[in-house]
Amino acid sequence: MGKKARSRTREQSVEPGEVGPRQPCPCGSGKRYKACHGAPGGGDAPYVARPFEGLPSECDVIAMRDLVPAATARLTLRDSSRPVLLCSVLPGAAPALVRESGEIWLGLQVRHGFGDPSRDLGAVLLKALDAEVGAVGLTSAPGPGPRLQDLVVDQPLEVDVHDGFDYWVADVDDVPPALREAIDQATAGAAPTQRLAGVEAAYWTDVGAKEHLRWVMGEPEDRLLDALARLHAAGRDHLVADSRLVGMFRAYGLLAPVWDLVPGTGPEVLEEPAAQFAAALAEALADGSPLSAEERAARSGLANRQVTIR
Repeated sequence: MGKKARSRTREQSVEPGEVGPRQPCPCGSGKRYKACHGAPGGGDAPYVARPFEGLPSECDVIAMRDLVPAATARLTLRDSSRPVLLCSVLPGAAPALVRESGEIWLGLQVRHGFGDPSRDLGAVLLKALDAEVGAVGLTSAPGPGPRLQDLVVDQPLEVDVHDGFDYWVADVDDVPPALREAIDQATAGAAPTQRLAGVEAAYWTDVGAKEHLRWVMGEPEDRLLDALARLHAAGRDHLVADSRLVGMFRAYGLLAPVWDLVPGTGPEVLEEPAAQFAAALAEALADGSPLSAEERAARSGLANRQVTIR
């Protein structure tokens, strides 16, 4: 067997949810997995495949970190009364900001690459609690310590999706021209996004040529793929006219199915179909019977249309 054939065989043997040795390392380092966290003793810390498990509204946190341009959610700390605002992204992609009011803003869209982003967030938050006004971040791996889910109260998050980044300066009377220009540029580049109200972690977005619904789901990957395959084979995975389930992202141990929507669909008409789909999905998840040949083929097709984000 030639070298290329052996490489293809090894890649094909990777189980769903695993990272192939030649794929990018999910830690965000830019290296191949086999040269980073997949190497013996690789990475600065053990790679955690599902780092946000156990965090309130895990699916929404993943969406805010990788899919939603501008969103915020209030966090309640276990051992402190300090107000903390979880943000999709902060000015300059800062990991955290300590405001003059004492409020802490914690940024999600930060790539430290230390193996466990929840531990990184926990370390940044602890550092911010003792910091002066200004930006706070990590310059090296934080080492053992509490993760974000160890520091916050276990209660669902209320996510506010913003039209742009004016929330950065909502309490500022006189915004410097350079900052105003930066905010306007960032807002212009952000795809309009809205969270559906009736289901968890489903986000409509308009990318210009198309609209999408991206829905982060908390079920284990194998069970979710089985359920989606049952619905696909039965023709029950459409949401509205001309919509199509085109694939899914894999992010932080969970899957996020993606539907293509025709331009002009908008988020409002998706509410009822999304609720109906959620009910159908729950029914399919409860079905423990073996997949039919058609369902197995549908499952294989869905599994092949995955893109790993992190």
